[in-house]
Amino acid sequence: MSDEETKTLTRPAADRATVPAPPAAAQPAWLGPVLIVGIVLAALNLRPAITSLGALFEETRTGLGMSGAVAGLITSVPALCFAVFGVTAPRLSRRFGPVAVVCAGMAAVAAGLLIRPFADGAAGFLAASALSLAGIALTNVLLPVIVKRYFPDRVGTMTGLYSMALAAGTSLAAAATVPLTDALGGSWRTGLLMWAALALVAVLLWLPISRAARRADRAQAAAAVGSGAGAAVRTDAGPRVARSRTAWALACYFGLQATGAYITMGWLPQIFRDAGVSASTAGVLLAVTMVMGVPLAFVIPGLAGRMRNQGAIAVTLGVFGLTGYLGLYFAPAAGAWAWALLLGVSNCAFPLVITMIGLRAKSPAGVVRLSAFAQSTGYLISIPGPLVIGTLYQHSGGWDLPLALMAGLLVPQIALGVLAGRDRTIEDECGMRD
Repeated sequence: MSDEETKTLTRPAADRATVPAPPAAAQPAWLGPVLIVGIVLAALNLRPAITSLGALFEETRTGLGMSGAVAGLITSVPALCFAVFGVTAPRLSRRFGPVAVVCAGMAAVAAGLLIRPFADGAAGFLAASALSLAGIALTNVLLPVIVKRYFPDRVGTMTGLYSMALAAGTSLAAAATVPLTDALGGSWRTGLLMWAALALVAVLLWLPISRAARRADRAQAAAAVGSGAGAAVRTDAGPRVARSRTAWALACYFGLQATGAYITMGWLPQIFRDAGVSASTAGVLLAVTMVMGVPLAFVIPGLAGRMRNQGAIAVTLGVFGLTGYLGLYFAPAAGAWAWALLLGVSNCAFPLVITMIGLRAKSPAGVVRLSAFAQSTGYLISIPGPLVIGTLYQHSGGWDLPLALMAGLLVPQIALGVLAGRDRTIEDECGMRD
């Protein structure tokens, strides 16, 4: 056994998972750099469809004559679409390739954003929104797969890059939608329509990326057939992730962190306002919480990718969240800025879990299965959270009970993060060979 083989076998699972396979066909020299820009642009488009609507929701609801029930349905649609459409990503990826599916996903995002401002009723608006959300769901699942496939030795860095872009897109749409709408005449339709431009730019970039990746895939498939490995290439659908304890830990961790994020985005301003903070200041505090994710979304994946076990990061983020919720419980107004910062740090569990998805599988086929399973299951878990918190708030007449529940959910989240962060892969747990 050579020294290099010995080093490979003694690496932790997280590191072995990032060892690239020898390429069967050369790719264009420009594909890597352009793909990095494409990934950033795709990530920037993963949340404006949601947060821009949140900023103009009252105007949209009034303009379309939505009932309270329909308005509540629309607020629940994102997580539901992410769960339902995310499940289809592995099959589509095997059939067309992950790059082509992300390109189609960006086209769906752009089409939905172009159509929905012109809807005359709630049904049309909901259908157009679902089209955008379907594209977002596919891209959510497949960006970790593309990172694993094209940047196998830089999983942490690339995950940090697109997580930071995702956080920036979220914050930008939330903060800029209303001022830009006012500057463009004040129509909510114009305010929602302008975000289609960003999605169209992404589509224009992903089209040549998709064509180049498709040609490289065909050349690689032809080379594999010529060497007698074609059957293995065609049938590699990845492990059965439902048999993996790590996959379940990742899915549940994803669900609980998404629950906390949706609760924070939906209810944090109201918590501050009920404590006597002005409406404008409450909005700024929410923006502070969201902006914290921009730099940390880049730092955390890079750190996680260099660690054998990521459980310590999950514990640290959970402790920040517990401290923030306890602060809101005992002194919501007095320490408002501190609690907003602490919860912003805690919400960075999202880039952590996305990084762990890339590290807990050895192959792109395993990553696509794990990503689809963890995100679809996780988003289903997250759906009831904001509704339950709202119900408790309404019936208890205050925030003591809801905040206790929000803090309590962090305890299993921390435990699941420790389990998901262990140095192992789903292929090993499912008894599959490399």
